[in-house]
This record gives sequence, C-alpha cells and structure tokens, in this order.
Amino acid sequence: MGSIHSSKSSRPFTSHHSNTITPCTRTHQIGALALIIVTFFLTRIFDQSLNSSSFSIPTTTTSGEYRSKNDVVRFSDSGGALFWPERGYGTHLSLKIYVYDENEINGLKHLLFGRDDMISPDSCVKGQWGTQVKIHRMLLQSRFRTRKKEEADLFFVPAYPKCVRMMGGLNDKEINQTYVKVLSQMPYFRLSGGRNHIFVFPSGAGAHLFKSWATYLNRSIILTPEGDRTDKRDTSAFNTWKDIIIPGNIDDGMTTHGSRIVEPLPLSERKHLANYLGRTQGKVGRLRLIDLSKQFPDKLECPELKFSGPNKLGRKEYFEHLRNAKFCLAPRGESSWTLRFYESFFVECVPVILSDQVELPFQNVIDYTLISIKWPSTHIGTELLDYLESIPDKDIEEMIAWGRKIRCLFAYTPGSDSCTAFNALMWELQRKVRQFHQSSETFWLHNRTIVDRSLVEFSKWIPPLHLP
Repeated sequence: MGSIHSSKSSRPFTSHHSNTITPCTRTHQIGALALIIVTFFLTRIFDQSLNSSSFSIPTTTTSGEYRSKNDVVRFSDSGGALFWPERGYGTHLSLKIYVYDENEINGLKHLLFGRDDMISPDSCVKGQWGTQVKIHRMLLQSRFRTRKKEEADLFFVPAYPKCVRMMGGLNDKEINQTYVKVLSQMPYFRLSGGRNHIFVFPSGAGAHLFKSWATYLNRSIILTPEGDRTDKRDTSAFNTWKDIIIPGNIDDGMTTHGSRIVEPLPLSERKHLANYLGRTQGKVGRLRLIDLSKQFPDKLECPELKFSGPNKLGRKEYFEHLRNAKFCLAPRGESSWTLRFYESFFVECVPVILSDQVELPFQNVIDYTLISIKWPSTHIGTELLDYLESIPDKDIEEMIAWGRKIRCLFAYTPGSDSCTAFNALMWELQRKVRQFHQSSETFWLHNRTIVDRSLVEFSKWIPPLHLP
C-alpha cells in the first residue's frame, strides 16, 4: 500500500477553517478494523447467550401480562389466560372475517335449513357435529367479524350439511348442486380461487359431504375433526398445509364453568383400569376390546351401549361410566377421530388413542405426550392392559393435571376467556392469511386493476361466475 501524503495538494477535502488535519495512517486503519471485528464477535456472543438461556425475553400482552417468545403454551399465574407462540402467529389477533349472510347468496339458506327451510339450527347444534353451528354463531358475535368484504382477510361460508343431510333436508345430490350454485355467486371466491374462504365439515365424512369438493374446494380452508377420511379414489379431503383440525363438539353440560353433569372421581375410587364406551360398528379394534373386556371384566369395562329404545344410555349415565376408569380408550370407528378422546379430559381419565391415522388439533401448541397415550392398534390385547396397569398413579395424576390445564382448548364456550376452542381456531386461521390472492381466472394490470379472462374489472363481475 502506498503512503498517504500530508501535503495540501493531496488533500482535496481539507477544511477551509483549519490549517492542519490528522492523517489516516495504517495504524488508524488497523484499529478501525479490529474494532469492527471485536464488536461483531461480542454481539454474536451476547445474542447466543440470550438464546441459550433458560429465560427468554418476555413481551407484554394487551392486558399487561408477560409472554415468552420461546413458550409453546403458557398460562398466567392465575391459570386463566393462555398465550400463543409468537413465531408464525404474531403477537396478537388482528383478523377480519366476513361472514356470508344467508339472504345474500341464493341457495345458502338451503345448506343451513334444508330445501323447505324447516330445519332449526337449535336441532343442529346438538351432538358431536354441533361445531358447524357453534363456530358460525360465535363468528357472528365476534370482534373479528367485519361487514366489509373489501377489508376482510378471510371469508366464512356458513352451512350445516351434516345436519341437513341427517334430517332429510337435502340429499347428497342436492347438497352437491347447492354448493356449486352458491360458490358461483361469490366474486371473492373466484378472485382467490377459494384460498381465503372457510368451510366447516364437522363429521368423519369431512368435506366428502360435498361430492365435488376436490374440484371446487381444493384450495379452500376446511375445518374438520377428521384428518384421514378418504373417498373411493383413495383421496383424502384433508390437507395439513391449508386445513385445520378442530375438536369435536362436547356436551355443553361438561364444558361450562361451574356445576357439570358429573364431576371426576378420585383415582382411588375408580372401579376399572380402563373403559371403552361405544358401538363396535364391525371394526376390528373395537371388537378386540369387547373380547378383551370379557376376559378381564374387572380391568376393562366395555358395556353394550343402546342409543335408542327403553334401554338407551342417558348422557349422565354415559359420563358416569366414562369417569369410572383411569384410562379412556379411543379406538378408530368409521373414521379415525373419536369424540371420546375429547370427552375424557372433562371426566379426567387419561385418553389412550387406538387410531393410528388420527390427526389432533392445535399440534403447534400442544404436546400430546404430556396428556395422552397413543398405542398401536395392531397391539390391542393383554399387552395393552399390562402396560396400563404398570403406570404408577402419580404419573397418571400428572398427566391428568396437564390435561386439566389445556382442556379449555377443546371447549366451544362463549365469552371472553382466551382459552377456548374458538380462540385457538382464530390463532390458527391467522396463520392462513395471505396479503395477495390470485387464481387461474384472476389477472391484473399495470395500475393494479384486477380483471378476469375477458379483461372485465373485478367490480363489474356479475354472478353466476365461472369458477376456477
């Protein structure tokens, strides 16, 4: 490197107010470089020490409570408030969801109340498929609802297809035709290819209740408790990247605060090691449990349930049976999910999953190894009972205590409590929000105008529309 001269002629940036200037020597350059290097490594060391520390940096919620960036699910000291992880979810809920009104779309009322509009939503809210009604009602009363389509992040399409079908309001063909008719009247559905539209299918059949789901809803957000139901072409309607598993609908009498239908029993007072309460439906796993209960009636209770007639088991009797064991067995039925898994948390028995393909809700925030057992369905036999019998009561109590903390995430309870299935669903939906939407039938111009294939502006799209 050449030397740096000190003559005035070699200093084009010399101040007019100073006759002398300190030259930038090799020593200055080396010193500056050393300072940069030291600063870099000190910053790295400090950053790593924070990340590896057992204490993560807390931030405050809108209520003034602290939350940790590295927490998965954390409760406040009072046990009431639940904090969602920031990574991928954000620091707070800021969703805007538009709920289609039954009168704005021709045919939508039929998906809610049947062809003659005679089915009452109060009839549809009962039973394990009541989520189709509860989620709709909660959204209508929610602070996340917007009445302006242009500002909506997501769009909710209300429909009770499972209930309408079971009560004879529509047959399969009519359900399919009505869905297609409804979707063709939604410009915003066409705009995004359905990517920002939400549909609830609350039963084991999942989106297969709409026979043409694969054509029209293959990009939409589907809320369902079922992650494994396939059609005759071996195609599952559940996609783990876009859809959301939701809890089934537990009897309100077990999830409301205060007095419940039945209260849990102390472990020492429970009569059985395990139980299974349900129909066999000709399923291998369930039939094995029935046979096992006959061999070991003192350990495993599997009563023959009657769901109709004079010997029908009432809801109180059902939960009294369920609470009388340390472990509640949840084998696969017609589909992989079972309501007994969720019910078990409210009678405080440890659920044992005997369904290999089951998908569980809110897996980004719940560690299911803390609150349940998953056992291979191919090993249902004495080996299972021996294993369950070997688990100390203190370990069972610990699993029950963890389950007691998170079970609020499985309850569709109204109110402002942060720990509910509805609030958990809102967090999951927030992760689905996109800033930009497009489909195969959507185009845009240099001035940001959205047009269709015929170059018609979005504001002038007239239903019925060609669906992407």
